[in-house]
Amino acid sequence: MTKGVLLFANNNRSINYVKQAIFLAKRIRKYMDLPTSIVTSIKLTDEECSHFDKVFSHTLDEKKTTDKRHHDGDLYNKITRFYNYNRADAYDLTPYDQTIVMDTDFIISNDILNNCFVQQKDFLLYKDATHVGIHNGTSEFLRVSDTSVDFYWATVFFFRKTNETKIFFDLIKHISKNYMHYRSMYQFRTTVFRNDFAFSIAIHIMNGYQQGDFAGKLPGTKFYSIDKDVLFDIVDDEIKILVQKTNRLGEYTAVKLKGSNCHVMNKFSLERIIDNQ
Repeated sequence: MTKGVLLFANNNRSINYVKQAIFLAKRIRKYMDLPTSIVTSIKLTDEECSHFDKVFSHTLDEKKTTDKRHHDGDLYNKITRFYNYNRADAYDLTPYDQTIVMDTDFIISNDILNNCFVQQKDFLLYKDATHVGIHNGTSEFLRVSDTSVDFYWATVFFFRKTNETKIFFDLIKHISKNYMHYRSMYQFRTTVFRNDFAFSIAIHIMNGYQQGDFAGKLPGTKFYSIDKDVLFDIVDDEIKILVQKTNRLGEYTAVKLKGSNCHVMNKFSLERIIDNQ
C-alpha cells in the first residue's frame, strides 16, 4: 500500500503557507523518509514543485474564507484572511492508500508517526496535547465547550482509504455546510468554522453519540506552543521557544525541545526562522 503525507497550503497577504509547507516537506523527508504532496491555490515554481511528490491545484471559494486574529507573541497581532474548509477533501485528493495530513506549522523532528502504518486502526489523531510551558495547560483544548463533547485536534491525522473513513470525511463536509446547526447542537460560541470542532463532532457521531473507539490515538506526544509564544530557533531536531509568562505581559521563559514534534501556532515567528535557515 502506498503511503505519504498530504499538506494544505493557501497563502494570504501576511502568511506564506507554501513556504511553511516546503520547510515541513524537507523535514518529513529527513526524519520520516516519506513523500509529501501539497494542495494549494498558489501556482508553484518548478523549484517549489521539486519538494513535493505531487501538487494539486485548488481553487479557493472566497465565500468560505474567514477573518482570524494571529498573534506574534504578547505585543503584536494582526487579522488575516483564513481558509480552512478543505480538510474534508483529504480523502478524495490524497494520492496515497495510507495518508498522514499535517498542518504546515507542525514541526517534525522524529519518525514516530511512521508507526501509524504498522498498526490496525484506520483513523488516528490526537485527543490530548501538551503545552511546551510547564504551567500553561489550556483548558479550551479539553472539550468543544464546557457542556459539550471531547475536543480532538485536527492538526495531524492519519487515515486509510476504507468505506468507514469515507463516511467520516463525507460527514465532515456535511457538518461544514450546516455549521450553524451543529454550533447550536454542540453548544459552542464561535461562528468561525474550526476543523477541530468539525472533527470532534464527527467522531462523536461516528461513535453513535457516545464514547467510542472510532478514532485511535496517534503515536507519541503532541507538543504545542500558542501564538503568544515565540519560536526562537530550530537546529536539526532541537526546537527553542520563548513561552509567554502567565499574567506577565511581554515576558517569556525559554524552553528547549529535542527530538520531539511540535505544533507552532505563532506562524510569524515560524516564517522568520524559515527565512534564516
